[in-house]
Amino acid sequence: MDPVRSHITLHRRRSRWSVTGALTGLLLSLTTPAAVPSPAGGSTPERGSAYMGIGVLTHDGTGPTDEATPTVPRATQTEGVDVASYQGNVAWPTLWSSGVRWAYTKASEGTYYTNPYFKQQYTGSHDAGMIRGAYHFATPDTTNGATQADYFVDHGGGWSKDGKTLPGVLDIEWNPYGDDCYGKSQSGMVTWVRDFLNRYKTRTGRHAVIYTATSWWSQCTGNYGGFGANNPLWIARYASSAGTLPSGWSAYTMWQYTSTGPTVGDHDRFDGSVDKIVALAKG
Repeated sequence: MDPVRSHITLHRRRSRWSVTGALTGLLLSLTTPAAVPSPAGGSTPERGSAYMGIGVLTHDGTGPTDEATPTVPRATQTEGVDVASYQGNVAWPTLWSSGVRWAYTKASEGTYYTNPYFKQQYTGSHDAGMIRGAYHFATPDTTNGATQADYFVDHGGGWSKDGKTLPGVLDIEWNPYGDDCYGKSQSGMVTWVRDFLNRYKTRTGRHAVIYTATSWWSQCTGNYGGFGANNPLWIARYASSAGTLPSGWSAYTMWQYTSTGPTVGDHDRFDGSVDKIVALAKG
């Protein structure tokens, strides 16, 4: 073959291979769950890097069956996701096409961190058609509950009665930066949580949702049962069922059931149809 023609043919083949490789990489990025960050060598993670469920696998592990296959029929519940900065720019249309209808985005942590991807994640989920809300990762060892509630509301955690905005979430779980209970006694933790919830209610007119795990709640609050009457429960348990709930709640509103679901990893179920989600959003 003419050496010039041979070189041109090889160049064209390489170009096609490059385009094919790029497309394959793009598709994988849209369908593969984001890698959950973990500190190298068991070191303490950087402040601000915490996310909903950061301690679940370490402390509770997974249930006896595949964590990604809940036994509750999907027909009676509605799929959702929760995201933080480590997921980056989220492929919201992909999630919508897969049946996800609601989402929560990390807005803040303590009084020192806001999510740099908040706008893409919070607005992007709304633009895709989802009902969405924001959550705050609590650090009770840094500032009091009321102060953190103010910081949360001032940095994306507010609420509006538009049928598309869910009430804010207090993410209260194992401390990734130190002592599991943030150095607080059980009564001290209950006081901290109450102060956060009361200030959030004053600022927004809504009762915040509480995200937690039963084992943490028992350890760090003494299984306090006084919030169940007003504050919806978002339970964390990576198993085929939500298991035993904390004291004060007879049912969960939301359940984080896996950290290895499609596209973003963290997947959740809302206990009811989309109509019930809209009702919670409206207040």
